[in-house]
Amino acid sequence: MRRGRWLEICWYAVLSAIALAANLARATQFYVAPGGNNANAGTAAAPWATLQHAANLVGAGDRVVVKPGNYKGFYLDTSGAPGSPIEFFAEPGVLINVPTDGAGNRDGINLESASHVVIDGFAVTGMPRAGVRSVGLADAMAEFVTVRNVHAYNNGYWGIFTGHVNDLLIENNETSGSTIEHGIYVSNSGDRPVIRGNKSWGNIRNGIHINGDAEQDGDGIISNALVSGNTIYNNGLQGGSGINMDGVQNSRIENNLIYDAHASGISLYRIDGGGPSSGNVVVNNTIHQASNGRWALNVQDGAINTTVLNNILVSQHSFRGAIDISADSLPGFESDYNAVISRFTTNGGNSYLTLAQWQSQTGQDAHS
Repeated sequence: MRRGRWLEICWYAVLSAIALAANLARATQFYVAPGGNNANAGTAAAPWATLQHAANLVGAGDRVVVKPGNYKGFYLDTSGAPGSPIEFFAEPGVLINVPTDGAGNRDGINLESASHVVIDGFAVTGMPRAGVRSVGLADAMAEFVTVRNVHAYNNGYWGIFTGHVNDLLIENNETSGSTIEHGIYVSNSGDRPVIRGNKSWGNIRNGIHINGDAEQDGDGIISNALVSGNTIYNNGLQGGSGINMDGVQNSRIENNLIYDAHASGISLYRIDGGGPSSGNVVVNNTIHQASNGRWALNVQDGAINTTVLNNILVSQHSFRGAIDISADSLPGFESDYNAVISRFTTNGGNSYLTLAQWQSQTGQDAHS
């Protein structure tokens, strides 16, 4: 290797180490508590009063511990750094029940173009738009945002909403009672989201909605998502699915429990997405449709190369059943080893197939 190139690499490594050391050196744990004062130092003995004051001052590596009480929400547009996220940690008994001042006073926690951020432990209720919202831009995606252990209930549009965020982690949250749309909504071209271990119930539309949404710029595709181990029930009285995927590709939907679903169970389709929901794996899920529900698995709009293995697909509906797949989604479709109710369709319900007819006509589910 040429000496000049070697020196350049060494100098870059030194600068990176200095930057990391600087982030670690400034990392501080701050406190917010009822009865605090924003003129205080933000220590455990002298806490601040408001979440917004903390959000205005934190930097990479800082952690804000929020003591039990009721709070007004906050708006954050500062990013952490790799290995040094900004963390807001709520102790049990913290409730945000007044919207933040930013972005139209509609959200409880609003992250605007903020990357490397962790939101942990908050309860949020009564927000006109979202309990927790995290967004980037199509040409400047936010990244590495974690939302965990949040209880977002009885909010307007969404419990948790994200847009244009890569490498997102949404885990161990409970979202319920969204009166206009969904429990969890991941949107707008953000790749590699992980949505796991959540409970989403009683939302008027989708329990979990994932939509690439080409109308919002970007490629309109969400790829390499993992939706795993979620419990989703009593959603969809005004339509939708337990898990709804529009323009989602090469992703894995596994080990989810969906029951008392009043619309679809799992849907793979395209309306707003930049392409069809293709190349997805649906494995080890249990879906039990309510008597007013649609189909347990709904595969439409050219959602080719879908793999469906080892699922339980049952319904209490009088004539809908296990799988509704469109003819243009059949190429590359593989389905087997599923426990199913004996009702299928390949034409949107214009006619119905028994399991034996489905096996004969499609070659699928030989061991189901």
